Amino acid sequence: MSCSKIFSGDLPELIYEIIKNFQNDYSTLHSCILVNRLWCRLAIPLLWENPFSITTGNYNFIEVYLYNLNDYLKTKINDYQIINYLLPSNTLFNYPSFIKYLNIYKIALSIERWLKANYKASNSVNLVTYNSILASVFEFEKLINMSLIKLFIENEVNLHTLEIGISAAFYKYYNVYVDISEIILQNPNFIHNIRNLSLSAENNHCKNALIKNYISQIIGLHQNLKRILFGHKSLSLYQSLVLSKEFNCSNTLNTIIFCRVSFNGINNLVNVFENLNVLESVHIIYCSTLDNFIQQITNLTKPLKLKSLFIRVNLPTDSLQSLLQKYGNYLENFKCGSYEFEVQQRHLELIMKYCINIKFLDLYGIESHITSKMFGLIENINQSLNYLSINVGNCQNELILQNLGQILPSKLEYLSLALRLIKVNDFEVFLKNSQDTFFKKFLISNLVREYSDDIDILPYIKEYIMKKKRVQYLAIKNTIRNRADVNLSNFKDEVKEFKLHNIIVLKYIDLFTDVNRFINEID
Repeated sequence: MSCSKIFSGDLPELIYEIIKNFQNDYSTLHSCILVNRLWCRLAIPLLWENPFSITTGNYNFIEVYLYNLNDYLKTKINDYQIINYLLPSNTLFNYPSFIKYLNIYKIALSIERWLKANYKASNSVNLVTYNSILASVFEFEKLINMSLIKLFIENEVNLHTLEIGISAAFYKYYNVYVDISEIILQNPNFIHNIRNLSLSAENNHCKNALIKNYISQIIGLHQNLKRILFGHKSLSLYQSLVLSKEFNCSNTLNTIIFCRVSFNGINNLVNVFENLNVLESVHIIYCSTLDNFIQQITNLTKPLKLKSLFIRVNLPTDSLQSLLQKYGNYLENFKCGSYEFEVQQRHLELIMKYCINIKFLDLYGIESHITSKMFGLIENINQSLNYLSINVGNCQNELILQNLGQILPSKLEYLSLALRLIKVNDFEVFLKNSQDTFFKKFLISNLVREYSDDIDILPYIKEYIMKKKRVQYLAIKNTIRNRADVNLSNFKDEVKEFKLHNIIVLKYIDLFTDVNRFINEID
């Protein structure tokens, strides 16, 4: 009865809550559009929140945006005569009003790729001819960039995230950065309510005084900033941000993410963190010179809620111990990888000793010598563990497959096993031992020398996983050296068979949680 009400549209609020769970699952959202008008109306905004980041290689959505331009801009675009295209004669929705994520670089790159693809298709010319009119092309790209930003401003969109990145490609789009920054500053309401701000700069590309000034002014416009990300290799552009007079989010900022930054030369961290009154979580993702960070924050008078720590450098164990000793109770997400056996072992020992609330555990390059430590850690955090990823180094698979299944919690949001030369007998042992565990997402990557029947784990997956409906999403990949990966998702008949058991088979790369996906999912 309830199910029929959902599909008939009697419970729109409930339907929306269901569809929101597929926010980044674009294929499922496309399917939702086809159910009925209500589902379409609820799913379309989710599909158009961040179209510039969808990696399909299809940029025709830009033409849908252009349809919404006023007649003056359409005429001006046509005056360039660079491409011959037909804009949609009508659109069902006001698509520009749905955008929530703005990344200047991704917009400029998408427009460049759209233009190049359409120009080649409509004129059937090579890149030599295309390059001969490059000056006009640059002006045309600039016009499209500015037109889209103005379109978003006119629609009074409710932006959720602003991303500003300065990299090697920055100077290619320098004029775009300048023009867009100026129009944003002229229309402060456009970004006034942004909750998430991502700033990134590479070492040699963050010295432009004009852009630094624009960034500082843009930051000053924020009144309700809740999350900020510092990305890439240098904090020199932002080290005085929180202490500056322009920064007015001390009572709203609750999440800080440091991703691949260097803390070298950053000396005011204590003052920065002491100045933040509602900070709820700090995330350290693959940062360097962590010693300097640790030495400073251990002197804080208020607790630092360190929620994530991803390390792949050989951080001295005494530094890690001092960090975890003080803040380990807050740690929920841990990822480490080192090819030094003693470092691996000591890291796991420290996590087991000081961190009892780990939900997300990602272990890379696991060696045979430390499997007992790994199993001990998993048992220790069994009640909280929700995400587990194991990538073997020189470890023998049987040690993992014969022992892991019986210590897993009853439910796991995510289990990823990246193994080598899986033996079907060992894999069957794992499946039998873990048959009381339900996986929302289950991923297997098997590195093999060549494909043969004795490494075919699919019959066992069907017997112990598919028939018992123990998985919601599944991805299996065989990697054969010097050949393309073989994904289960490539086999249509197999995909259909799993679908009959309510299991969705996806490409490994689409289900795999990489660093960017992890960061995007941080609340």
